[in-house]
Amino acid sequence: MDDLATERENRASEGIDARSTEEILRIINSEDRTVAEAVAAEIPRITQAVDRIVEAAQAGGRLFYAGAGTSGRLGVLDASECPPTFQVPPEFVQGIIAGGEAALTRSTEAAEDDPAAGAADLRGRGFTGADVLVGIAASGRTPYVLGAVDEARRLGADTIGLSANVGSELARRADIAIVPRTGPEIIAGSTRMKAGTAAKLVLNMISTAVMIRLGMVYGNLMVNVRPVNAKLAGRARRIVANAGRVDAQRAEELLAAAGNDVRTAILMARFGAEREEAEKRLAESAGRLSEAINRWKSS
Repeated sequence: MDDLATERENRASEGIDARSTEEILRIINSEDRTVAEAVAAEIPRITQAVDRIVEAAQAGGRLFYAGAGTSGRLGVLDASECPPTFQVPPEFVQGIIAGGEAALTRSTEAAEDDPAAGAADLRGRGFTGADVLVGIAASGRTPYVLGAVDEARRLGADTIGLSANVGSELARRADIAIVPRTGPEIIAGSTRMKAGTAAKLVLNMISTAVMIRLGMVYGNLMVNVRPVNAKLAGRARRIVANAGRVDAQRAEELLAAAGNDVRTAILMARFGAEREEAEKRLAESAGRLSEAINRWKSS
């Protein structure tokens, strides 16, 4: 641990305990600005990861995240956002955290030291060789995560390691190593800060790019959104009005007629179709709205 970049003292924050509140915040903000560039340097590896996940998904595989502490919480957060945003089943993207659900709200740091638990938790979710695992560990040495990665490899699955330390054990064991070089933290070793921010950015990129590649987005619109509350209902209405080229009132009518399915409502708006026909065209295009529109135009 003594040799890890994330454990070293940060010269930019020396004497930070004697600074004013504004000075403290400016130091933190200045260091945070370096995170995006550290992530940008990893785009070639993130690209490989996304392509591997898309390939697995098209063959029926799923995406799993495994981590402990902050890393585990970030994985669970990203996974939990996918169903309402992209209307995918909860099983398609799953987050596993050392210590289970209790660890989401209460620190259970000791749970990260058991590699056998990582392997067992992965098996407990029905993980197979057709799936892909993203192991998340800022240090790159968390036993729980390494145990999960080893188990995934034993099952013949693709593995991706997301860490913040070059040459870590996780980077060596994973098929694809994503390592944003965020360096020493403002508070030495507090990887919930820059390393955590980098992990959140990378996970956002992975899940969003995967969903785009799988046809869950039309243009830059969230056409697979599930309007399960007032905010999302308003968003769905605006999307239908925009992509369907109708006014807000007509968009609301079409959404109701389409059973609140945004893609179906857009096809009904664009082509003056009934719900059954729109659903049929969408199914023929494997749910990809852009493909359904292009096919309809050429038919």
